[in-house]
Amino acid sequence: MSPPEAAPPPAPRYRRVMLKLSGEAFAGRPGYGIDPEKVVEIAAEVEAIARLGVELGIVIGGGNIFRARTSARYSVERTTADYMGMLASVLNALALQEALERMGAFTRLQTAIEMHEVAEPYIRRRAIRHLEKGRIVIFAAGTGNPYFTTDTAAALRAAEIGAEVILKATTVDGIYDRDPKIYPKAKRISRLDYQEALRLEIGVMDATMISLCKDTGIPIIVFDLREKGNIKRIVLGESIGSTVGQRKKKEEV
Repeated sequence: MSPPEAAPPPAPRYRRVMLKLSGEAFAGRPGYGIDPEKVVEIAAEVEAIARLGVELGIVIGGGNIFRARTSARYSVERTTADYMGMLASVLNALALQEALERMGAFTRLQTAIEMHEVAEPYIRRRAIRHLEKGRIVIFAAGTGNPYFTTDTAAALRAAEIGAEVILKATTVDGIYDRDPKIYPKAKRISRLDYQEALRLEIGVMDATMISLCKDTGIPIIVFDLREKGNIKRIVLGESIGSTVGQRKKKEEV
């Protein structure tokens, strides 16, 4: 008697995904710098998604190295501080790229600020072609412009490459009506539309990102990166975290 056939692996819900990682995700216990163990952990999660056949773009922040909003302590002018943050994001991107390729993944690093010795310049059609070939594309240096966050860069690149969803990695398990770190009785909101997110002025992402996604119709899923396997669960269709998106028709009645 022949053994029973193995069940086919579940099909991903999304074909092309944009993953937004904060720089803080790469920091160790001190809260700054690059922790090699953290980078490897994140790379393993990302590589597992790529093996499912999902086309994956990643935008990385640089807050573990330098944050523009804290630059006033050092008397750094805002524009200069933003450029410093962009360069910091490139360091994180290089660290993630190295970890991914050690695992056998194929990657490309593109930056909004040209630096030919370490990365490709951002070219939309080239990025899409890399994705079609199964390469993980890492986008660094934000939009290349000061006064725009890497959250906004994630929304912009997601629209440009035709991503179906943005996965916004955080240190909380979703969006709350109040800061859950301050208010223990804060309630998690599983789903809200773009206008509600703008009205609530949620702290896990900036208003420009939400507005751009509102214009393009790309949903944003906010989830806890610290929970191992969450990225894969979301890609396979599980309800994880909180979703910001279009209001469902039945909710409009």
